[in-house]
Amino acid sequence: MSKKLQQELQPYREKIDNIDSQLLELMNERARTAQKIGDIKGTAAVYNPEREASVQNRLRNKNTGPLSDESVVRLFREIMSECLALEKPLSIAYLGPEGTFTQQAAIRQFGHAAKTIACQSIDEAFHLVEIKQADYLVAPVENSTEGAVGRTLDLLISTPLLVHGEVTLRIHHQLLSKASQLKDIQEVLAHPQALAQCHEWLNKHLSFAKRVPVSSNAEGAKLAQEDPSIASIASIIAAEIYQLNNLGTNIENEATNSTRFLVLGHQTTQSTGNDKTSLIVSAPNQPGAVHYLLEPFSQHRISMSKLESRPSKGGLWEYVFFIDIEGHVQDENIQLALNDLKKRASFVKWIGSYPISPL
Repeated sequence: MSKKLQQELQPYREKIDNIDSQLLELMNERARTAQKIGDIKGTAAVYNPEREASVQNRLRNKNTGPLSDESVVRLFREIMSECLALEKPLSIAYLGPEGTFTQQAAIRQFGHAAKTIACQSIDEAFHLVEIKQADYLVAPVENSTEGAVGRTLDLLISTPLLVHGEVTLRIHHQLLSKASQLKDIQEVLAHPQALAQCHEWLNKHLSFAKRVPVSSNAEGAKLAQEDPSIASIASIIAAEIYQLNNLGTNIENEATNSTRFLVLGHQTTQSTGNDKTSLIVSAPNQPGAVHYLLEPFSQHRISMSKLESRPSKGGLWEYVFFIDIEGHVQDENIQLALNDLKKRASFVKWIGSYPISPL
């Protein structure tokens, strides 16, 4: 770098150094304030999704760029995560192993300061939170191309836990390896679905490599860590965890593929003004039953964003319906609709009202 260029850059570097010093002081002041809030709360819940949604919405509204809204929210998510950890480190159960998209969703919701606990099954994740060995869990509930996650839906029927958040994650696949060039790759490991979702890119760039299905993308990333002739298709977080090079970014066939995750815990969530309510209901198998069941939502002008049916395994009814509606259970029109619904359905379970996740 020439001396002249260094001289031109110097005042800007000094300005950045001054701004960084101010940011550091402000972040520590925020942390001290968060500690005081923790002292006032005492044993009350540390994590309040409605408060965080309010903070993030305010930041989006105040953001004038050049940073994108997504970048601003991501930065403040980590600041809030570190401040929360000063009050009480949060533990988050999820379906493992490390490096899965579910862990990525957990980190998006709670930040890197939270402790994520990899579980061998969705059942184990629910159980850990139910017995209070973990504070919250994150579980996939539906994918835009693969449909509903049946095991999560089944567990929602019986669990005492409440949904108080959702995360919508765009599923971007990366090609990860210890190798530094594509020509060194001999095998590509991934879950069969990921291999199928990335076949066009693989046909174009790695047609010479053998494709090997494994139980999970994270398992493939772990194996790739041990052998530079292996590449894996996995999430960006797997690249961080297993220290792999990213040889192909966003290699999926469909750029719009998304998965929705639910965040569950023991607390309820207050209204934010932009909420979703999730219900589980049942009706007898007879003509017109579903129309009769859903009529209260229309009568009280409530928009329904999801209707998923699933055969019951309890024997008390034949079908169970998972319903998402816009609004909060505290809203008057939803209260009226629920009162009518309970008169028509053989079973009604409210499983949570929570802030709507931005895409």
